[in-house]
Amino acid sequence: MEKRVVFSHKLLPYLLLAPQLLITAIFFFLPAGQAIWQSFFIESAFGGDQQFVGLDNYTSLFSNSTYYSSFWVTLLFSGLVAAIGLAVSLLLAVMANRVVRAAGAYKTLLIWPYAVAPAVVGVLWAFLFSPAVGTLAVYMANLGISWNPRLDSTDAMTLVVIAAVWKQISYNFLFFLAGLQSIPTSLLEAAAIDGASPFRRFRTIVFPLLSPTTFFLLVINIVYAFFETFAIIDTTTQGGPGTSTNILVYNVYKTAFKSFDYGSSGAQSVILMMIVIALTVIQFRYVDRKVQY
Repeated sequence: MEKRVVFSHKLLPYLLLAPQLLITAIFFFLPAGQAIWQSFFIESAFGGDQQFVGLDNYTSLFSNSTYYSSFWVTLLFSGLVAAIGLAVSLLLAVMANRVVRAAGAYKTLLIWPYAVAPAVVGVLWAFLFSPAVGTLAVYMANLGISWNPRLDSTDAMTLVVIAAVWKQISYNFLFFLAGLQSIPTSLLEAAAIDGASPFRRFRTIVFPLLSPTTFFLLVINIVYAFFETFAIIDTTTQGGPGTSTNILVYNVYKTAFKSFDYGSSGAQSVILMMIVIALTVIQFRYVDRKVQY
């Protein structure tokens, strides 16, 4: 017999959901509504005066070359973070899943980076790759590799991608490891008896069975790259040099708190939210069809 939970009081389920609904309303729906409202106005730098301009803030964005640059930088950055992060995390999960001795220690060490705040991650990697005193930068200079993320756009993008991937590896690793441990060993043993090589077993058995986990992490990593990497960008490159690492979420911050253009910042926030929603819908509509559940 299937056990079902029965609430004796009709209000109890709503009371249990109330804290989460309240947090969602305060920290998501309220700021989103405020951004939508501000996007139709022009405000003075110190607040107080508002002038309704309709869709002028949106039309001015699409005639701004800096905004287009931020859009393409965001696409490149999110694609690199998602692809490299998933590939490295899957490799680490496969290796950790095969370890017999001290397996718990390896898994614990791989989980630790997730506990580090994004701002701390940015400061850490900015220090390691600092052209003047950075340990890794000194080794690269000794190898004859020219490195300066403050002046070179490619170096700056490499720095923020490495920092963002390192921060998210632990999250991806946990899900991949759980997915690997849920695969029946009998399937792999039967394939090995039939003469399948380790690579073929992974390609034909392991990876297809991990497709639901991979799909979930793909969505999460793209949203992470769009929204949750603000602190990493702010503490490493501040969107520079030029606009080479000026992703959309950081451009929203600069427009509002450095240029004091709250109307344009609100419009950018709305567009960014719509882009992420559209990407998520596309992934669930088309990529989900290739997932084997």
